[in-house]
Amino acid sequence: MLKINQKEQRIIELFLKKGKMSSSTAYSELAGLGEEISLVTVKRILSKMAVKSLLKVHGSGRATSYDISTLGRMFADIVARDYCATEPDRRYGMSSFNFEFFPTLPGEIFADKDLKTLNSATLEYKRKTTNLPRTIQKKELERLIIELSWKSSKIEGNTYTLLDTEKLILENKEAPGHDKKEAIMILNHKDAFNFIHKNKALFKTFNRANLEKLHAILVKNLSVGLGFRKRLVGVVGSKYRPLDNIHQIEEAASQLFLAVARVESIYAKALIALLGISYIQPFEDGNKRTSRLMANALLFAHGLAPLSYRSVEEKEYREATLVFYELNSIVPLRNIFVDQYNFAANNYVVK
Repeated sequence: MLKINQKEQRIIELFLKKGKMSSSTAYSELAGLGEEISLVTVKRILSKMAVKSLLKVHGSGRATSYDISTLGRMFADIVARDYCATEPDRRYGMSSFNFEFFPTLPGEIFADKDLKTLNSATLEYKRKTTNLPRTIQKKELERLIIELSWKSSKIEGNTYTLLDTEKLILENKEAPGHDKKEAIMILNHKDAFNFIHKNKALFKTFNRANLEKLHAILVKNLSVGLGFRKRLVGVVGSKYRPLDNIHQIEEAASQLFLAVARVESIYAKALIALLGISYIQPFEDGNKRTSRLMANALLFAHGLAPLSYRSVEEKEYREATLVFYELNSIVPLRNIFVDQYNFAANNYVVK
């Protein structure tokens, strides 16, 4: 994967905030931030970053200026909490869909240290799930489904507790004082994961047919239209506005399918599906739920550990998603993915 040093990261963040600049303007901005750096050094760094495709070059000679590239956006190391602390309309992010994102994705999006963590976790997961007795398999599958259904629903604002969710899934008893739709959302998660578990081969590849099938299970009886949407949707708490044209939505989805097929590791395929479905928002509702289950479907289809997201804070997950929407930085969501995969591989024995 592309290596980016700390100085380059600071310059990336500067360009994200300020937009197109000449090298002398970039030097002045960095000096104003307390950076001890010469103009000659700034020019050299900007040139190297352009060669690495982290920056775009405009003009030539004395008229040369630079701007952040889509690749530079992807790997910007943003602190999601700090970025989201600013009111949506005052943030420096983008408000519209970036059609360059999916075609620009490199073959691998995880750092070497992340891949080492993921592969080590997978080895542990496969060791634990080898020759697993059927009774333990059944019990562990139930536990994963309960915890996944609870946390994925909670991220969407569902107020069921983990114990409420367990009783609903195992005994079909709804918690008193809750909207009926909350129980339906949780039970749909259960049905969706069971579908994934029984049809692993269907998700060896990622395409429109299995995406729409998974979405249909997750929104059953929730008064949500099926198929790609033909009307505008908004994102609460974000300046980002998803595509509102069915033809553009279909084009973006096609780019996403190609990107997932092109990248190398299954981890990358799962993460790109996770962030890509959320970004395009192809459906009227249920997009993030579908993205989480599709990531699991891709992992599970290739013999890897499925995620429950149990140990992630809902606020942290939402903030990481907003950073991706508005800045196209995959780093906060990538960090969550690595942490949650490591957690899952060490805490579940489902196969």
